[in-house]
Amino acid sequence: MSLYMSSKVIIEVCAGSVESAIAASKGGASRIELCSALSEGGLTPSQAMIEYATTNLKIKTFVLIRPRSGDFSYSRAEFEVIKSDIFSAKAKGAHGIVTGMLNTDGSIDTCRMKEVVEMAHPMQVTFHRAFDLAKDPYDALEVIISLGCSRILTSGMAPTAIEGVELISGLVKQAGSRILIMPGSGINASNLEELHSKTGAHEFHLSASSATQSRMVYRKQGIKMGSGAGDEYNFTQTDKNLVSELCALAARLV
Repeated sequence: MSLYMSSKVIIEVCAGSVESAIAASKGGASRIELCSALSEGGLTPSQAMIEYATTNLKIKTFVLIRPRSGDFSYSRAEFEVIKSDIFSAKAKGAHGIVTGMLNTDGSIDTCRMKEVVEMAHPMQVTFHRAFDLAKDPYDALEVIISLGCSRILTSGMAPTAIEGVELISGLVKQAGSRILIMPGSGINASNLEELHSKTGAHEFHLSASSATQSRMVYRKQGIKMGSGAGDEYNFTQTDKNLVSELCALAARLV
């Protein structure tokens, strides 16, 4: 059956650490998007993380290729890093990459994305939520299809996928069997069925995360490693039980 015509509902877990990747695999997810720095919207993971996932986990591993936080218009030096990271992901056995680039006018950076798709082959290429910052979603959709990407990850140009459900539905209809539209952002067990019903999408991107308490017994107070509001003894990771719950729900959707 074609990649774009499958009726099976696919759960892709955004795994921001090696432990999250393990939890996603144990929970029964179909695929992981391996990354780091989820608090920054996700950045390229280390080569060691990629190698661990592709060597030790029986799950399809897509690697986020994003050299920094912020916008998706990159300098020449940053693009060289992007290309090197794609080569490394392929060499480590990744099944796909997740990336996206825009021109300063909000259009898709077709020149660089064309090079990326060609370089990544035979890995699949997902155009990530840079799509949500594009100027025109329907024009961007046609351009991304012409580039040969396999799917688009989008929240429907809204803070969450449930808020962007109308646009996502329109994208799914326009895309037809030419490319997969994968909703992402704020998806959980309470809204997965509604998103599936209203959009017609069959792949969903989510973190399935929960708060994790540090195993540390000694805890130094008053020192933070970053600028965020959190602390080093309370962080979020993918929860195997949440993944299992979502996968069981997905299996019932047709």
